[in-house]
Amino acid sequence: MLQKRWARYAAQGRFEQFIEFAIAVNSLAEYFNRLRLPGLVRLCEGLENAALARLGEEGTHPVSAQEISMLQRQVDALAGAVATSRNVAAARRMPEAVAAPADIDWIKPRSVWMIAAPEKRGMAHALTEQLQFFGFKVSEHGWENDHGMVETERPLAVLFIPASDIATASESGRIAGIRAACPASQLIYLGVESEIEPIVALMRAGIDITIAAEDQPAMVLNCILDLVQTNEQEQYRVLVVEDSRVAVALIRRTLSQHGISTHAIHDPGKLLDALESYKPDLVLMDMYMPRFNGVEATRVLRQMAAYNSLPVVYLSGESAVGMQVEALRLGGDQFLMKPFNPVLLAAVVKTRIERFREVRRSTRLDGLTGLLNHTAAKSRLKAMVEEAAAATAESPLTVAMIDIDHFKSINDAYGHPVGDQVIRGLAWLLKGRLRSVDLIGRYGGEEFLVALPGVTKDKALSAIDRIRRDFSGLPHMHQGGTLHATFSAGIASLPEVDTAAALTEVADGALLQAKRLGRNRVEVGQDGLFPIYSVFSE
Repeated sequence: MLQKRWARYAAQGRFEQFIEFAIAVNSLAEYFNRLRLPGLVRLCEGLENAALARLGEEGTHPVSAQEISMLQRQVDALAGAVATSRNVAAARRMPEAVAAPADIDWIKPRSVWMIAAPEKRGMAHALTEQLQFFGFKVSEHGWENDHGMVETERPLAVLFIPASDIATASESGRIAGIRAACPASQLIYLGVESEIEPIVALMRAGIDITIAAEDQPAMVLNCILDLVQTNEQEQYRVLVVEDSRVAVALIRRTLSQHGISTHAIHDPGKLLDALESYKPDLVLMDMYMPRFNGVEATRVLRQMAAYNSLPVVYLSGESAVGMQVEALRLGGDQFLMKPFNPVLLAAVVKTRIERFREVRRSTRLDGLTGLLNHTAAKSRLKAMVEEAAAATAESPLTVAMIDIDHFKSINDAYGHPVGDQVIRGLAWLLKGRLRSVDLIGRYGGEEFLVALPGVTKDKALSAIDRIRRDFSGLPHMHQGGTLHATFSAGIASLPEVDTAAALTEVADGALLQAKRLGRNRVEVGQDGLFPIYSVFSE
């Protein structure tokens, strides 16, 4: 699609064709960003910046032959990088969930290259051991050029472990060479100084993420596991409040090209009803409309708890700066002039929605593990039970309550930072072994809640028990070496238990039974089978 739009512009040179080309580049960059393909994102952003610098006005098109040649080279470079990376991107996607499969594909191997200095072989081996527990296929290499590496399958990530905190010229050259050969891979540099100049130098060489020595190995696992947890985002939704049908048509056409859903109302008096039914991520508000203006409508929204943080972007032909400032002071988030630049409109909308969703998401996630917190996990489980009940066919749903064994002893013996690492280790293992559709939440302290839609009790027991065995062998680093921990779990399932509260209660009862029977085991509960205690002491 991108190449076709560029070819049309290069042949005909019309302004609207150039706008469509710039929008296509922006959309492609977003797509690669969702797939965690940083090298391709970088190439897209370079092409997008070059295109926006030449957007100008209608009278500036077609651009010169020299500029067309320069843009053509960037388009060709991007197309070539995409072609070499397509197989890696396809292999990386998480499998789609299916109801009651014969054998659930909980995880697939991922390839990671580890480039370590001889002095850091010990660290490299320890990281390799941990990554292998999470299903990654790790190959270790030295900093010297290895031409055989580029002939193998491109990796998900490349870890660079240098001998010192500052990269040498030859090391920077090695990074740049791998960046060119592996445009879709995530390049991570371990042990950098917490200073801006060396970090910028590494970024220029092609590094995507730098990690300070004190943050290893936790950050390494976080970064790599995030790569395989890529989920397609829910479509952005924009409510357009605009009395001009021509303006509405232009707005909807522009946003639809970016895959953004829109709903338009012409009467601001219907605003609250539209918000309730459509549930948008952002409101595009015309400043001047019949009955009352956009500022008055926004002031009403800011008095309602449900909408006081909803982004509102004004659209207006108002050119007076004082009026614009006043409009923002009274509740708006941004002000765009009519006629609007379509590329700028789409960029503003997407940026505002991303920040809004990130703030909303941060209130639902546990800070230590990145999993759903207690409240969000309970809410999501309730919704999953309702979805299963509403299904036309009987749909199984299995819940597991998981608790780390003797966790207080770990904290007492090794300290709370090591205890936190053990909690994170289990969180990482659950995210690596389970599917994107599964619920994984930190229920409190060292306890986790897992819900598996479309999975029977027997298959859930097999999956959780496999994770239990893996976790018991996972090494957790501390100053004196490594330690191992175990967990106990209890399972309950629909339709034997028919409410979210009952599922967690029965699963918790089965968990307590597993503790009483010696820990490091998984027990299956049935409604009324196990007594439920409010307190359990290890």
